[in-house]
Amino acid sequence: MSTNQLDNKVILITGSLGALGLAAVELFLERGANVVACDIRSADESGHIGQLNKRFGADRHIYVQADMTKEDEIERLSTQIETTFGKLDGVFHNAFTNKTRKIVNQPLSEWEDTLRGTLTSAFLVTKHAARQMNANGSIVLTSSILSRVPIIENSAYSAAKAGLEQFARVAAVELAGQGIRVNAIAPGDFKAEHVLAQASEEQENRMRKLTLAGRSGYPNEINEVAAFLLSDAASYVTGALYPVTGGFELCR
Repeated sequence: MSTNQLDNKVILITGSLGALGLAAVELFLERGANVVACDIRSADESGHIGQLNKRFGADRHIYVQADMTKEDEIERLSTQIETTFGKLDGVFHNAFTNKTRKIVNQPLSEWEDTLRGTLTSAFLVTKHAARQMNANGSIVLTSSILSRVPIIENSAYSAAKAGLEQFARVAAVELAGQGIRVNAIAPGDFKAEHVLAQASEEQENRMRKLTLAGRSGYPNEINEVAAFLLSDAASYVTGALYPVTGGFELCR
């Protein structure tokens, strides 16, 4: 059985300009994958994308600007994946929307935007990925510990992530006959390495109290779990939820 190497697999990473997504693009390229990075923002907003192309080669990595809440843009993305790589083996879906506000003050438009950007996007990406994948495909959806731990001003986001987890289970059941596995991971608090390096003593002390690990997580501590689920090492894993929280939920 192989380890969580991703040799020659074509992996789509949505939300790829965020801290988690950027780190995942690099990690998966290091593991041997061909990566389709996708975000609603322009690649010009991150010089990191260009650096990765120079390091790994443009033939192994493409960037597509697209909105994962718009089905026509996802169809365009699918066409580009087929044209460039001829197949799709895995998806790591990170795109989300979160507009924080207390329930009594939240406009309906913000509630709907959050659900659409977080839950509907997961449905649309899964729908079109499943149409494009052959057997042995793997879809990993990013949830959040806030699906189970209530934090004020996050009602829409928490509801969307809870819905995403149940959607992942249903998708796992529906797509099993096609040989496609669907799993979800639920990160706790994590920050990019440069952000953690600049954290104040007060911030560090706060996280020591909030997690069993005594700190915030690094993006690749989450991405390593995603890499496992996308790899052949996880061939018997589907319909599962993996919390990656440093024990946050046990300190409440």
